[in-house]
Amino acid sequence: MYNRYAESARVNWTLNFAASDPQHKAEWMELMTPKSVGLILRSIKTDYKFVSCARYWSSWRLAEFLKHKPTQDTDHFILDVLILSEAQRRPAARCTEDIVVYDYRTAKKSPLPSFMIQKFQDTFNLQEQAKDKNSIRVRGLLDRVRELEKGSWDRPDAKEDFGSAAP
Repeated sequence: MYNRYAESARVNWTLNFAASDPQHKAEWMELMTPKSVGLILRSIKTDYKFVSCARYWSSWRLAEFLKHKPTQDTDHFILDVLILSEAQRRPAARCTEDIVVYDYRTAKKSPLPSFMIQKFQDTFNLQEQAKDKNSIRVRGLLDRVRELEKGSWDRPDAKEDFGSAAP
């Protein structure tokens, strides 16, 4: 089920580009068909974080991330997919999808079309900005926790209460 969720999320991810790029909407939509240039899943690897009953789509959130910034000669791309369980409030699985750009007219791999390269580069840059911003936030939280620990556990007069076996 997790692989199916990841594939559905990839299609939705691509369709979101079509919605945000009206100038190339037809080309984005055509990527899901075998008419000209399309996307083919070359491989998928799934690391299961915990086993859960994957029954309801509404209880899952998926996030896709480009692994590398594409260039003009890129003929494939890798998506990291994080599958989050809303019920468990934690990651359920992580997938790595290797996707090939395939030209059905010539029956061989093809470089990414230019309209995709620019959108993917913009997306990758936004991912990196979000990573930097959130890394700073996490470091701030860790610093605050460390200060709390210093004020309570790390005092010279602090004693750990191990409880008592006596009633």
